[in-house]
Amino acid sequence: MKAVTRDTINLYIRQSMKHRRALFLVLGGSIGGVIVSTITPYFYKVFFDFASKGGTKSVVAHELVHTILIVLALNSVGWVFWRVATFATNRFQPSVMADLSTLSFEYLHGHSVNFFLNRFVGSTVRKVGRMVRTFENITDRLFFNLLPLAVRIVIIVTVLTIWHPLLGAIVAVWIIVYLVASYFFALYKLKYDVQAAAVDSQASGYLADTITNNTNVKLFTAQQSELDGYTTIINKQRGLYIFSWNLASYMEAFQGAFATILEFTVFYYAIKLWQAGTFSVGDFVLIQTYLIQLINNLWDVSRIIQRLYQDLAEAEEMVEILNLPHDVVDAPTAKELVVSKGNVVFDHASFSYNTSREVIANLSLDIAPGEKVGLVGPSGAGKTTIIGLLFRFFDVSSGHIRIDGQDIAEVTQNSLRRHIAFVPQDPVLFHRTIMENIRYGKPSATDDEVIAAAKAAHCDEFIMHCPEKYQTYVGERGVKLSGGERQRVAIARAILKNAPILVLDEATSSLDSHVESLIQDALAKLMEGKTTIVVAHRLSTVNKMDRIVVLDHGHVLESGSHKSLLQQDAGMYKKLWELQAGGFLQ
Repeated sequence: MKAVTRDTINLYIRQSMKHRRALFLVLGGSIGGVIVSTITPYFYKVFFDFASKGGTKSVVAHELVHTILIVLALNSVGWVFWRVATFATNRFQPSVMADLSTLSFEYLHGHSVNFFLNRFVGSTVRKVGRMVRTFENITDRLFFNLLPLAVRIVIIVTVLTIWHPLLGAIVAVWIIVYLVASYFFALYKLKYDVQAAAVDSQASGYLADTITNNTNVKLFTAQQSELDGYTTIINKQRGLYIFSWNLASYMEAFQGAFATILEFTVFYYAIKLWQAGTFSVGDFVLIQTYLIQLINNLWDVSRIIQRLYQDLAEAEEMVEILNLPHDVVDAPTAKELVVSKGNVVFDHASFSYNTSREVIANLSLDIAPGEKVGLVGPSGAGKTTIIGLLFRFFDVSSGHIRIDGQDIAEVTQNSLRRHIAFVPQDPVLFHRTIMENIRYGKPSATDDEVIAAAKAAHCDEFIMHCPEKYQTYVGERGVKLSGGERQRVAIARAILKNAPILVLDEATSSLDSHVESLIQDALAKLMEGKTTIVVAHRLSTVNKMDRIVVLDHGHVLESGSHKSLLQQDAGMYKKLWELQAGGFLQ
């Protein structure tokens, strides 16, 4: 058994034991129901033996009524057992499934930003759903198929062996051969089920990616090429399904032939016993009932085993993610960050996404409390990476980052991020109302506080034209709003959060000139008394900063005010300024 399969089973067991009372009721009800249903056929044997006897009809009728009353009582007891199992399952399965969902949610969100950059959202979401649904499928098969089958086999083989040893031996050998063949067939089929599950995830990820980028598909008239790519995956999936289902059909053919052989062999031997006077009419009824129970239960056993392994294979995709350690974790002794001033220091910090490419190299940068610092430089200079390191989306390879003397690697991630407000270049909003999206900056904020922040960010101007005002849903990722409107919502969220450290990443890049002038005033008020880091491509955004830091390949090339940097004739900042101020036109 693979390690990840063991981990999947252990995960299900751990979560199940949190609800052990319901679990034991399911097991007890299921086992009790099977025992009763397996004992009941014996009284049908008694019934037919009485019916075939001679004697007065009144005496025989009395015995027959007595027997069917026993059958009624047993069926009633069995009915109670199965109802206990059913209602306990109705409580047990949803409870464990809810635990698995919340566990997955919590663990997924504990992964770093880098984890999500390398995975399709659609595939990841599907893996969570599969693992949760798989638990329901597996427990259904265990509690209502395999466990009852095991109990029924033990009882029937025991009864037959005590009754007629050779008859019991015939049935026992048949069951062993049947189960061994079914098991190894299921193992053979498993590798194709695993491939089918992987292709299914690939198809889901491809579909989700094209739907997310449907605008690009239309802009670049790529519908046919994307359809071709998707069709290639679907055809591969189709081929695997056809092959897998054909294997299942071969197994069913084997089952049918093998069941016929068993029935013929058992009845041939039973006829010999009847000829010898040791087998009654009731015995024929009992043996036929047992054979029907066995064959009906065993008929689906190969399919159950196949589905069991297939479910495990599908669940393992998510369990592998749950087994993947978080690359950014709180230290065991991590404390809450306390920000009294807002001093931010990068102390010889280095970072690389892989061993071959160092993005930040021995960076030292001291940002004083309340200082407004602009980060500029060409693409790939490391500006965005510096912001990611400050939020601790990644850990530095060497060196330290400190806020008010506290190493951010030694404080909790939540407390770190609570003290930093962020306005990204391309804000992504939740598919929730405008009110809820702004309130995300301060969950405890009142409606009046949210509205005040919205007005300060000049959101109120477009919100009042929305159909439901502040209760308008913005669509997935905020697609119902323009880029500028999303950016103003992000600014309102930062205003509401009112954190001591503020990070702006081209916070006005999506705004028109009129709105930008309004927002600049709001941002100026927002930055008052706060340590502010502004990442900019347009240098006009940072020319009023206290200090401008020019980066290139993770190094600080220049540092100073806008005026002082322009006085450096060979400086990169001056070259960039001249290009943006009209160099292209020249």
